[in-house]
Amino acid sequence: MKKYLSTFIIIILSLTIICCNNGNKTKEPASSAIPVKNKSKPPSSYPDTLKIEFRSAVFYSPDSLQLEKIKAVTEKNVYESSMHEYFYQLRYVHNILGKHWPGIKIIEVKNVRYLQFIKGDRSSETIDLNSKNDAYGLFVFDPGKGPTQLELTNAESEIGFYFSANKPLNQNK
Repeated sequence: MKKYLSTFIIIILSLTIICCNNGNKTKEPASSAIPVKNKSKPPSSYPDTLKIEFRSAVFYSPDSLQLEKIKAVTEKNVYESSMHEYFYQLRYVHNILGKHWPGIKIIEVKNVRYLQFIKGDRSSETIDLNSKNDAYGLFVFDPGKGPTQLELTNAESEIGFYFSANKPLNQNK
């Protein structure tokens, strides 16, 4: 019996050592990974400027030619997942604005390159959308403050912070 027990223990120890050594295979170093090119958003196909003079949320998106160029340089799965994510982020922010800030004018921008925000003192600030690397985005504007770009993922709280000096136009809480 002692002989069988010692043989059994030796077999278990041997298997454990073999299994542990097989799991320690060396991985390829990170330097041999495929290099990723720094991609930027293709420029707009339109040279137009949109003037904005009132409290607003300005959603910008690529024009059809830009979207085709983005699609051409992006892996299919990454492109589809990004478009899915943008769709739901934009829809969510639209719903938040409609529910809590119905007095804020929503503007959809697609076929313009420049946004010119006219402040209350009649000075202006112009934003070149080609300089924004995100295909989709959001600017909020109050003529007393000037425009601010918000992250779509944090837009719900950031809208409140931006317009906090002015109470929400709808107090449905």
